[in-house]
Amino acid sequence: MSGPDFSEITKDKPEKSLLVPLKKTGGRNVHGRITVRHRGGGHKRMLRIVDFKRDIMETPGKVVAIEYDPNRSARIALIEYAPGKKRYILAPVGLKVNDTVITSNVKETEIKPGNCLLIRHIPSGTLIHNIEMFKGRGGQIVRSAGTSAQIMSKEGDIAHIKLPSGEVRLINIDCHASIGQVGNIEHEAITFGKAGKRRWLGIRPTVRGLAMNPVDHPHGGGEGKSGQGNPHPVTPWGKPTKGYRTRKKKLYSNKFIFKRRK
Repeated sequence: MSGPDFSEITKDKPEKSLLVPLKKTGGRNVHGRITVRHRGGGHKRMLRIVDFKRDIMETPGKVVAIEYDPNRSARIALIEYAPGKKRYILAPVGLKVNDTVITSNVKETEIKPGNCLLIRHIPSGTLIHNIEMFKGRGGQIVRSAGTSAQIMSKEGDIAHIKLPSGEVRLINIDCHASIGQVGNIEHEAITFGKAGKRRWLGIRPTVRGLAMNPVDHPHGGGEGKSGQGNPHPVTPWGKPTKGYRTRKKKLYSNKFIFKRRK
């Protein structure tokens, strides 16, 4: 078993004004039916309100603390813009207590971790995260621990951005993005070590279809260790899986994908 050492965290208790209760669903929808399997249990959590929009413009904010967030893999930074005006942001690599960050539409803004700028003003080749896909909607992609995207080039009003998956996507240069790589890089090296650790996170066991009865899964049944039998592996509902492409052919966002991920 291995886990994070939490050495970068500087504050134990979260900011009360930025907390809201988080209700568990157990993977069930409004009708009470399980729509996402393997969810349930887990430790009780409170939701930290993270500022993905970064809409306090042209006002420097001071980093008060780096905190743990149980709802995401990244660490979060508590920023104070003015007395009583605080926000959480994703903590990038290199951001420390007493540093200053700013959201700006001005070209002369310094390119340093934590600052949020228009893609128009960020040099090509720069590592970015928390990227807006549409103007004013707030950062939606590249928010997990250790991830970063790279601006490949700009043509007119469009930037070519290489995402962590290898996909190259077209994004308007008037969308905002934060500078740097998301922190807590060691997250991918964590080894759970025991089933209980996954249960703390609200993840229930996953049973192989092969180990089920025919009534429960298309791969189920047979005498002893018989193999799946089916030459095309399928989901419990009979849909092809393990490499089968499920993206819709006529999806509206296809035009924004310059190069598909491998």
